[in-house]
Amino acid sequence: MHDIFDMTLAVFDRAALMLICLFFLTRSRVFRKLLQKDSADHTVLELVAVTAIFSLFGIFGTLSGIQVEGSLINVRTIAIMSGGILFGPWVGIITGIISGGHRFLIDIHGVTSIPCLITSVIAGFLSGYINLRVKKKNLWKVGIIGGMLCETLTMVLILLMSKPFSLGLDIVMHISAPLIIGASSIGLIIQLVQSVEDEKEVIAARQAKLALDIANKTLPYFRNINAASLSTICDIIREDIDADAVAITDTKNILAYVGVGAEQYNIGHEKISETTRITITQGQITIKNNDEIDRTPQIHSMIIIPLWEKGVVTGSLKIYYCHAHRITYSLKIMAIGLSQIISTQMEVSRAEQLREMANKAEMRALQSKINPHFLFNALNAISSSIRINPDIARQLIINLSRYLRYNLELNDELIDLRKELHQVQDYIAIEQARFGSKLTVIYDIDDDISLKIPSLLIQPLVENAIVHGIVPRSGKGVVVITVKRQGKQIKISVKDTGYGINQDIIDRVANNEMPGNRIGLLNVHHRVKLLYGEGLQITRLNPGTEISFLITQEAGPIVSQTALNQRQDAY
Repeated sequence: MHDIFDMTLAVFDRAALMLICLFFLTRSRVFRKLLQKDSADHTVLELVAVTAIFSLFGIFGTLSGIQVEGSLINVRTIAIMSGGILFGPWVGIITGIISGGHRFLIDIHGVTSIPCLITSVIAGFLSGYINLRVKKKNLWKVGIIGGMLCETLTMVLILLMSKPFSLGLDIVMHISAPLIIGASSIGLIIQLVQSVEDEKEVIAARQAKLALDIANKTLPYFRNINAASLSTICDIIREDIDADAVAITDTKNILAYVGVGAEQYNIGHEKISETTRITITQGQITIKNNDEIDRTPQIHSMIIIPLWEKGVVTGSLKIYYCHAHRITYSLKIMAIGLSQIISTQMEVSRAEQLREMANKAEMRALQSKINPHFLFNALNAISSSIRINPDIARQLIINLSRYLRYNLELNDELIDLRKELHQVQDYIAIEQARFGSKLTVIYDIDDDISLKIPSLLIQPLVENAIVHGIVPRSGKGVVVITVKRQGKQIKISVKDTGYGINQDIIDRVANNEMPGNRIGLLNVHHRVKLLYGEGLQITRLNPGTEISFLITQEAGPIVSQTALNQRQDAY
């Protein structure tokens, strides 16, 4: 029993030596990068190198074995199982063949040479199967069981092949317990190597957080993309990742460059380098860890990541360092995540700018669609008043001049509600001159409301009420203009006592279709919907019609007129 205990300690001693060697290997940058790769990403050269390492461990296990009755107590199976489980079938099988072949050749006529050869090869196949079929978290447990089964199989083969049988039984009695128990070292080796692999996830999480922090800092500058904002974005990235220089390009020119060598570039007019062009053309990351750039010889490391928008490469993010070999795995992970966020932000920003430009163009077009017959009717009313009542004619000329000046001075700025109502009053004065006592207008406006709105939202509704509501009826009519506060919203409505609007017109406006000759109605509906998210509310009354819309005073328009101008200037 004492001998068995000593032999078990010897097995763990040799396994510990293998564990120490692996620990030092995992501290090297090359081996850590190898471990942090997915199995499918290993190159043939990398697999050959790993196979050589574990084959050497297997051979070492055999050569350092303890002689017992013509057999060897060794850690060869531990090396084979560990290599195959960690790096896949090819490593396991080839390591098993090499290690088993070596064991056979050093003692061709030995009692245990053939059983050891067979189980070494089987261990290689079994380890590869475990690598492919077992979940990562269970590898160490299944590895221990697999190693113990292989050692048990060795004992069975020794008993079956030994002559005389008593010799095989004596060998098995001495070596079975140390070898089977020693197979538990496989679990320790797997856990050691997996701890390095798990660092990849920790690194990825840390770098993802860094990328998100940078994205959060740069987000405000993507709302208005220009040379200055892109330079600020580059500067934030450079400071947060401790880079020596950062640049952003499109497919032809350098849009921003901050850091070492910035004075060498004519930003906005500088063509991208050939390396950047290849990166953009191929859509693949370029890493140079020991290179020298012609324009900035002090730069020796760089990574170029393509920026994608809607599946197309639209530019690149470039990160530079003065020292060689600064582009590590962790930096690459962070840079990839950051480039994806930047790509998304730029795509959203461009889409937002295009949407606001389209809204601005549409609102300008809608504003310009004013009834061309109004001027002719106004001049007729003035002409009729000149001989009968020159004072009224003089006032109508003032009303018309103010009305026309107001329309000529229209721009994209929001105007005070009172100014809009003054324009409505000038319009109504001219219409009352035409229709006399047939038309009565009532203003029901809260005095405490201070509000800015786009121009020409109310006058077209008043015109619609007069022309299509009051004029067609034979008797007198009333138009009521209301501006009232309703909680956090302001309700603006125009109500008339005419015949009432047809349901077909209400439906056509709701569907954004031209309702006959009521272009002004659809005009305002479009603009209100663009600005405030909800169009006109049209209600048929008995008698008459009410048309209204709501403005949330605190929120303001969805599409700010001033903001649109600023976005336009960015282009």
